Amino acid sequence: MLTVREVMVPEVITISPYATLREALAMMRSRRVKSLVVDPQHSHDAYGLLSYNELLRAIVAEEGDVDLLNVYDVAVKPAVSVGEGLSVNQAAVLMGRLNLNRLVVVRGDELIGLLTVNGILARLIDDVT
Repeated sequence: MLTVREVMVPEVITISPYATLREALAMMRSRRVKSLVVDPQHSHDAYGLLSYNELLRAIVAEEGDVDLLNVYDVAVKPAVSVGEGLSVNQAAVLMGRLNLNRLVVVRGDELIGLLTVNGILARLIDDVT
């Protein structure tokens, strides 16, 4: 059984919820990633997720200002998270049901990775070929 730990991306790029959308865009561009995990604002807060979808909606569709809006204004929060020991099959079912492309992977309260549809499919292709 393949687990989330075996497929997740362990090098997750995080951003402060107080960063501007311009800073988020610059970070995404420089790191060549399509999403950022948003740090919790305090110890009882959850991780968030900022992806191209949220940026497109906030900046283009709603004509938001990249210098006035902060990450916490547009990020999905709380992000859906799973444990590292969950089977990839179960994670894929969850992603399908909730129409998600990414899941935050945690060990307790600690961020340890990001599971993506692209990562699952890449692993499947590697296993098949």
